[in-house]
Amino acid sequence: MLDALVTVVVILACAGVVCAMAAARVVKQYERGVVFRLGRLRSDVRGPGFTMIAPVFDRLRKVNMQIVTMPVPAQEGITRDNVTVRVDAVVYFKVVDPAEAIVAVEDYRFAVSQMAQTSLRSIIGKSDLDDLLSNRESSTRGWS
Repeated sequence: MLDALVTVVVILACAGVVCAMAAARVVKQYERGVVFRLGRLRSDVRGPGFTMIAPVFDRLRKVNMQIVTMPVPAQEGITRDNVTVRVDAVVYFKVVDPAEAIVAVEDYRFAVSQMAQTSLRSIIGKSDLDDLLSNRESSTRGWS
């Protein structure tokens, strides 16, 4: 009888340790944790450090809050004066609201890339070749 009780206690202790390990998460200084409980967004965004979640019910998505540098592939376009040019660029962006970045957009990094390519083609189409060459630095600074 005592052996059975000890076995049950050991099994419960092991199950508790496994459950605690499954619930433990670490969010790095430059990240924020967005928690979903049974698919619904929880209002509290987890800050950096140690955090616990309910292992079966909660999912934690980490969002990088650093400034991201993303190259924009070279885009061909025709300027307003009918000259074909090939232009590449670099986009810098930073997530401001981690919950909105995860919930409002399926893949926010891909969305930023596509928006940058579209904007680059639009700028090429609205500019003359002389404008593109003379305002090389200033034409890219206005993007956000």
